[in-house]
Amino acid sequence: MRAPRVRSFPAVIGADTRILILGSMPGVVSLGAQQYYAHPQNHFWKIAGALCGAGPELPYEQRLQTILSRGLGLWDVLQSCVRRGSLDTAIEFDSAVANELLPVLRRAGSVMRLCCNGGTAYRALQRHFGQQLAREFPHIDVRRLPSTSPANASWTYARKLAAWAPALRAPGGDAASAFRRSNT
Repeated sequence: MRAPRVRSFPAVIGADTRILILGSMPGVVSLGAQQYYAHPQNHFWKIAGALCGAGPELPYEQRLQTILSRGLGLWDVLQSCVRRGSLDTAIEFDSAVANELLPVLRRAGSVMRLCCNGGTAYRALQRHFGQQLAREFPHIDVRRLPSTSPANASWTYARKLAAWAPALRAPGGDAASAFRRSNT
């Protein structure tokens, strides 16, 4: 029996999004909940809470509004793929269809950084968009960050947080500092 084709979610991006966080493809729990990073052991929302106030204690829609208000956006490199289970290693890459990233970047001219949540997202970004992205958007800083997934168990939460913190500092500003200033 062939593995099922799974599909990502629409982009969460605003007119003033400066940093777009790109995953590879939502896992089974996220797909079931229809929410980015819904697995309770995924560190993404805990990191987002520590850095910009969009923690897991908030309702999902409020988390999305909070990250948008901080100049952050969410999406996945892949629009769909064949995959059994949740692991990135189970993605059948010959089946992968990329999201329409370049037209979104053209429309959202404020994006200055792409943060890839893990090596698979980074490799998929390079595979599907690398040369054209570099040629058309040389000003965009692309960063490969450690996956927040529970499958990345060799990285502690503290180590992931330390790696993500500088990446989420908006070019020309600091999302984490802006959050701290607004809550003091």
